[in-house]
Amino acid sequence: MRILFYDLSSQAEPWLAQLRAAFPQAQVELWQSGAAPADYALVWAPPQQLLDEQTALKALFNIGAGVDALMQRRLPPGVPIFRIDDAGMAVQMAEYVCQAVIRHFRGLDRVQADAREGRWQQPKPLRRSDFPVGVMGLGVLGQRVLAALRVFEFPLLGWSRTPHHLDGVRTYSGPGQLNEFLAGTRVLVNLLPLTAETENILNGQTLSQLKPGGYLINVARGRHLVDEDLLALLASGQLSGATLDVFRQEPLPAEHPFWRHPAITITPHTSARTLRDESVTQIIAKIHRLQAGDAPHSIGGWVKTELRY
Repeated sequence: MRILFYDLSSQAEPWLAQLRAAFPQAQVELWQSGAAPADYALVWAPPQQLLDEQTALKALFNIGAGVDALMQRRLPPGVPIFRIDDAGMAVQMAEYVCQAVIRHFRGLDRVQADAREGRWQQPKPLRRSDFPVGVMGLGVLGQRVLAALRVFEFPLLGWSRTPHHLDGVRTYSGPGQLNEFLAGTRVLVNLLPLTAETENILNGQTLSQLKPGGYLINVARGRHLVDEDLLALLASGQLSGATLDVFRQEPLPAEHPFWRHPAITITPHTSARTLRDESVTQIIAKIHRLQAGDAPHSIGGWVKTELRY
């Protein structure tokens, strides 16, 4: 068995060491141009050359939950694709979103600004019923975020392409119910996958439908958001602020106006990071199942040709 690895964003050696320990008889190595045919490849944002050269793959593993970068490539025909199922990312995402929602609801940015200036000023308590939180994208991450938010007793809404039924959540689905979902939301959390249908979905037309003083939390992909539209809605007062963890260009350029906007909180794409040990364990288990003859669609993380959210 031959396994290739490609990910320029992480240190390769720990991944290779764990794979070699799990498959001592296999050849496990970094991909290089002209590499011999492999049975399996673990990749993140691979070059097209890798996909074109590797014509004998039994499966392709995406090192992460988001497969939008991979789906923009010309993929080897008939090769099953798997993505990481959670691997510790869901609880990280729930932590991040909950702190962002609560920080906004409790006015903690203003409290800290006052503290830096030596001002003792207590914000006026607000009603949770006035802060419905809506989550776009009801996959593993979206459902985990909503489950965590239930503890804080905010009204909860969810929207996805296909219908879902979640306890304690008012759910909507499809383009026909998007406007109703937005109109009932004050704090909007975006967890959608990036597809042709969802690119630029956070724009002036959609964001202006949020309740007055709406707030945006984008933890999915930067290309979901039209930057100029967000800035215009903040300037008009239609939106009160935003927490952004993802951007069209990363790192965010120093000259970008988001850096200097007082109503925008920026974090460096850190809301949920892939945990290597959990991910490698998951991939190893899937390879074992494929080697045993299990059908790809029976194995968790199998990616259908049409992304679901």
